[in-house]
Amino acid sequence: MKLLLTVPTEVLLDEPIEKLVAESEAGSFCLLPRHLDLATVLVPGLLTATRPGGAELVVAVDHGVLVKVGGDVRVTCQRAFVAHDPDDAARAVRERFHLTGEREKHARAVLARLESDVVRRLADLRRRHGA
Repeated sequence: MKLLLTVPTEVLLDEPIEKLVAESEAGSFCLLPRHLDLATVLVPGLLTATRPGGAELVVAVDHGVLVKVGGDVRVTCQRAFVAHDPDDAARAVRERFHLTGEREKHARAVLARLESDVVRRLADLRRRHGA
């Protein structure tokens, strides 16, 4: 099989694999070359791929989509980190994904303040103009 892993800004992986273990909303699953074609939504977690020769590749992924057609497995997600081992992947999830999550929370809080300010100003304008 061939694994193509992409995020919005780049291709992270494009290489042959013998096996892929991932997790969807329905649970963990394994893909082998002769398995049926599949499309599924991935949940945040780890993808584990076995390269030819037996070396393992671990990838921490955010929400994403996996599509297997014939010998091609395509994974696209918002964020991903190719790790050397599961500990490295877990550390990346904690550090990188948590930091991004904190930034997203901050952005949502700023947006909420802006929205409430607009609503307050509209209410003030209505009171002033008798609407």
